[in-house]
Amino acid sequence: MKTHILSWIILSVLIIQKTIAITSPLTPYTSYQFSTELKHNIADLWWIVDENRQEITFELHIKTTGWIALGISPAGGMKGADIGLGWIDSSGQVHFQDRYAYDLSRPVIDNTTSDWSAIKGSEQNGWTVIQFKRFLDTCDSMDVSIKSGTNILIYAYGLEDPNMSQPDGLINYHEDRRGSRIIPLRSYGNPSSEDKFAGLEYFDFASHEYIVPAIDTTYHCKIYKAPTNFPQRRHAIAQKTIIDPNNRDMVHHLLMYECDLKAVFDDKNLPDGECDDIYRQIIACTTNIAGGWAVGGEDIVDFPEITGYPVGGDFEIKYYMIQIHYDNPKLTPNRRDSSGIRFYLGKELRQYDLGYLSLGALPNPSGIAIPPKLDRFIID
Repeated sequence: MKTHILSWIILSVLIIQKTIAITSPLTPYTSYQFSTELKHNIADLWWIVDENRQEITFELHIKTTGWIALGISPAGGMKGADIGLGWIDSSGQVHFQDRYAYDLSRPVIDNTTSDWSAIKGSEQNGWTVIQFKRFLDTCDSMDVSIKSGTNILIYAYGLEDPNMSQPDGLINYHEDRRGSRIIPLRSYGNPSSEDKFAGLEYFDFASHEYIVPAIDTTYHCKIYKAPTNFPQRRHAIAQKTIIDPNNRDMVHHLLMYECDLKAVFDDKNLPDGECDDIYRQIIACTTNIAGGWAVGGEDIVDFPEITGYPVGGDFEIKYYMIQIHYDNPKLTPNRRDSSGIRFYLGKELRQYDLGYLSLGALPNPSGIAIPPKLDRFIID
């Protein structure tokens, strides 16, 4: 197994809240604080948190006339997940159940207390819509608390309503009609719409049809030269992480590094390959992280209005490196990827240059050494 000398971080930015990327053709029942697209043209979610009542209200839209479900998962899968499952029957009546998943099997009815409750629901134009709520912490052993910080949501849907002739209603297996998202439900920052940057100049640092190796883990590194068509310093006001839509299941995280000021490369043959294989060539570009994305992160980061990331002109950084971690547990061959980062340029300079400070420890014996045979290991 290779030891990778490059590590990853997750960046978080507070962004003004507003609704984006919703594909449901149906209007929500009420105004919500937050919203997100779970799957394009398939599933959308709205929610609002009432901290005084310690309550959260959801509205789930899924393109089906069968059952729909939303769950809070402790680790991202079915096991231990607290699930609200509902459907609209032939008479237009909404049904909703509090369920719990003991393992990778059909979730059972919560036999302690019923903490998910429907408010209203309907079926329209091939979509099922249900508004429902629950307490943030139910004190129920078969529920998962919705705490501050990130929460792991899972969702699924069926093509038919549960068979109510069976005890508790028999749910047909969802097959691949499922997904998950990592979302801070109590402090979500909705990213800006890409429409906000329409008409602005931009540049990309992105791979072109990179063939992902058929191995479980690959760290790919590629050096890029700063754009040379900006004679005066410009400010990037936002960045968009471009994740190839065909490879969202495979791209685990992406980082951009600023290369050292003294780094020298052959512009006609910039380093491009697996990070460990070309480490000696890219060592000058492995320290200063200047942007990133990881699973669960938002694709668009809108920089604070008083700052911009400098590029071109007299800005000292002339080379950058994009590192992408591919997770390919199925060893799928011949997957081609064109992921990367796009920077949108403002029309004028802002008050301040934006910069990054990286804090952490390298994954080596002098940085993080995990002792053997311990159940817990704390690093301060």
